[in-house]
Amino acid sequence: MDPLALARIQFAANISFHILFPAITIGLGWVLLYFKLRYVRSRDMAWMDAYRFWTKIFALSFAMGVVSGITMSFQFGTNWPGFMEKVGNVAGPLLAYEVLTAFFLEAVFLGIMLFGFRRVPGWVHTLATFLVAAGTTLSAFWIIALNSWMQTPAGYDIRDGVIHAADWWAIVFNPSMPYRLVHMLLASGLTVSFLVAGLSAYRWLRGDRADAVKRALGTAVRLAAILIPIQIFAGDQHGLNTLEHQPAKVAAMEANWTTGANVPLILFAWPDEANRTNHFEIAIPDGASLILTHDPDGVVPGLDQFEGNHPPVAPLFWGFRIMVGIGLLMLAVSWWGTWRLWRRKEASPWLARALVAMTFSGWIATLAGWYVTEIGRQPWLVTGVLTTADAASKTPAPMILTTLLMYLATYAVLLGAYVTVLFYLARIGAKPTGEPEEGAIQTTLGAANVAAGGN
Repeated sequence: MDPLALARIQFAANISFHILFPAITIGLGWVLLYFKLRYVRSRDMAWMDAYRFWTKIFALSFAMGVVSGITMSFQFGTNWPGFMEKVGNVAGPLLAYEVLTAFFLEAVFLGIMLFGFRRVPGWVHTLATFLVAAGTTLSAFWIIALNSWMQTPAGYDIRDGVIHAADWWAIVFNPSMPYRLVHMLLASGLTVSFLVAGLSAYRWLRGDRADAVKRALGTAVRLAAILIPIQIFAGDQHGLNTLEHQPAKVAAMEANWTTGANVPLILFAWPDEANRTNHFEIAIPDGASLILTHDPDGVVPGLDQFEGNHPPVAPLFWGFRIMVGIGLLMLAVSWWGTWRLWRRKEASPWLARALVAMTFSGWIATLAGWYVTEIGRQPWLVTGVLTTADAASKTPAPMILTTLLMYLATYAVLLGAYVTVLFYLARIGAKPTGEPEEGAIQTTLGAANVAAGGN
């Protein structure tokens, strides 16, 4: 097999596994802060019970994210040495800023958040929860800044074939960075909304009708109902930005082979890249022109402008439609849930089952969106600066294949264990608020050990 293809698959496997957990911790930190503030204001122990239960999920997700992030960074040296050789003067400092400002902030105050409820003043514990949430968001800021710079590089000079920073403000706030950051933060909020709603609905279906369960479920459904329309608008703005700076990506997403006006919006098709056509096409006339240019007669770039230099069409076409389709499903379920809770003050069995089915929908949409983003810049690793092939190492294919299979096996076990632990914790429910903080964490770690087959 081609070593370059194997190296790309290996990095895709690593980042796919890793992103699942920041997608939870970024949004869940702020949900925990909301629970804590509601408790501080009302002294209603149901809010504290919800806080205690979801703190366990946060701790487990944070640990999984840290571990998986290490293996991802390790591959910069093993499979992609050309990346740091060429753009290390930009990528290195941005990654360092993430560690120094965000990860340290999370790591320092996470201990207070997990173990300090009865050991520090209440305001200190609330502040620690805020700082952990802020740390997760700051971490996303730096990582998105680097990823966006790789998509739309700016503020750099090239000297002796090596990239040097010329303007850090332009590097960090590159043309696509604000759109990608907002899109990712909203995606994390929706991922957490449906995770909280799904596990709470699972507890409700099992007969756990505690106030903490109802509060968490109602909060999550209403949060999703608010965030999804904002995400649709943000996604539209992000798409317009991508059209301006990465038109080949948009052409592949739409499977639009020919530049022209009155381009239809393709709902379903089977893209045939070899023959540069679409089979079984179902489309809305002028739809793509209307969405992308806000004019039904608008001109949309086609792949004919980028022959031999555009990303693969099928992964972008299907990935984009999966992301949008799940987004529309989120809109329908969250608004249905909000209406039901407003009218009846209680979930119905059908609504609860729908929420359980949607528990991990945010993961699927996030992965689909990331595949569109990352595959969409091919053949470039850094657009217009460094190709993926030029950054790859000379590691033999059998060695990459061996480590890839080991990664996949490990990730399959860990992901299965993680999901098993989530539903195990949902089944046993939250411990009473009078018990020590350590009891909650020990319950989580013990459940993870059992799920992974430990003693």
